[in-house]
Amino acid sequence: MKRNLLPVFALLLGTLFLFLGNGLHGLLLPLRGAAEGYSDTALGFIGTSWASGFVLGCLFAPKLIMRIGHVRAFSGFIAIICMVALMTGIFIDEYAWIALRAATGFAMAGTQMIIESWLNERVDNSSRGVVFTFYTGITLFGVVGGQLVVGFGNTNTAILFMVAGIFYCVAMLPTTMSNAASPRPLQAVRIDVKLLYRNSPVACLGVLLTGIANGAFGTLVAVFATRAGLPDAEIAFLVTGAILAGAVAQVPFGKISDMTDRRYVIAALAGCAALAAMLIFLLKPGAEVLIGLVVIYGATANVLYPITASHANDFARPEDYVKISSGLLFLFGIGTIIGPTVGGPVMSAFGPYSLFIITATAHLLILAYALLRSRLRAPVPMAEREAFMAMPDAATPVSTREGVAFRTPPREYEEESADRAPANEEAENVERG
Repeated sequence: MKRNLLPVFALLLGTLFLFLGNGLHGLLLPLRGAAEGYSDTALGFIGTSWASGFVLGCLFAPKLIMRIGHVRAFSGFIAIICMVALMTGIFIDEYAWIALRAATGFAMAGTQMIIESWLNERVDNSSRGVVFTFYTGITLFGVVGGQLVVGFGNTNTAILFMVAGIFYCVAMLPTTMSNAASPRPLQAVRIDVKLLYRNSPVACLGVLLTGIANGAFGTLVAVFATRAGLPDAEIAFLVTGAILAGAVAQVPFGKISDMTDRRYVIAALAGCAALAAMLIFLLKPGAEVLIGLVVIYGATANVLYPITASHANDFARPEDYVKISSGLLFLFGIGTIIGPTVGGPVMSAFGPYSLFIITATAHLLILAYALLRSRLRAPVPMAEREAFMAMPDAATPVSTREGVAFRTPPREYEEESADRAPANEEAENVERG
């Protein structure tokens, strides 16, 4: 374990502080905005702006990284994120925040490309799972730790914005002071949504709808909780509970999906998430029951992306893995733009609990389409499937780890793609529409 992690220790330490800042700043903005009287629509657009910047970062940040190198680009992107965190504490204005969050989203896409390509470069096949599992744990602990800091400060002052800036500054130090060699340049990958749909219609629509639900929830859940009358400490606990529940649920549901048709697991998870959301909307429960239902929601909704991605890779050929990943993440990013854009106005018009109508609708559509497709296309035999890889929620303003639309392909794909026969050749002849 130590031997595998030492080569990337500096990078992982910087990642921890980066996500501490992300967790704190991502939760602080909607809380402070709600206290300032910003409308739900404006707060939704703050999340939309972040997601829009993130998608643009997936498209354009690789060119900058290839031009100036990983270390300088990494420091530059974090410097942008740090400046935005401090500026949002100085300029308390909803329009300024909307513009600034786009810069944060762009820079976050760049930092995550660098982190994941760096990890892929420094580990081999025998240690890749250990290192990436450890990386996933670091990002989760970072986000959760940053969110819990909110409960120890006053959201109506600039102090917490300054603390977030300090976290980001510390995140730059380990890699800039390390003598570890930089990884190879990123390889740009053309996004091919048509290929993704031909490969797996369920994954194509499912990831888009998951992005809509998670984008709306991740951006506006703190606003909802504020409007529902919860204090800041309970809001931090509620949001943290949803993330941790999703993290704990990854492995058991992933193992179940490895043993059966993943579309049934996707449908079941989407149905449970929709049920929890509808109960919140209909019952408008007190704090204890509300937190419990949100935890159930998080445990099911936050597992949908990785299982859907695994389903897409079941049907993919090895040479298409990176294209499939790029397409999935791009569609998820588009969904996270749509979710808060729709959710903010809906909450303004129909009240805070209507947030869960948005998420329930998206999950019910996933449920219906997954069941429909399961009747039209046979599943991939278990022996030919890609193993499930646990990961936290893909990309939201509050919790983000996955978000790289362009990556350095893992070495096993580069080395084995020439030798391996295309996976599941019979699937080429199966009706894919």
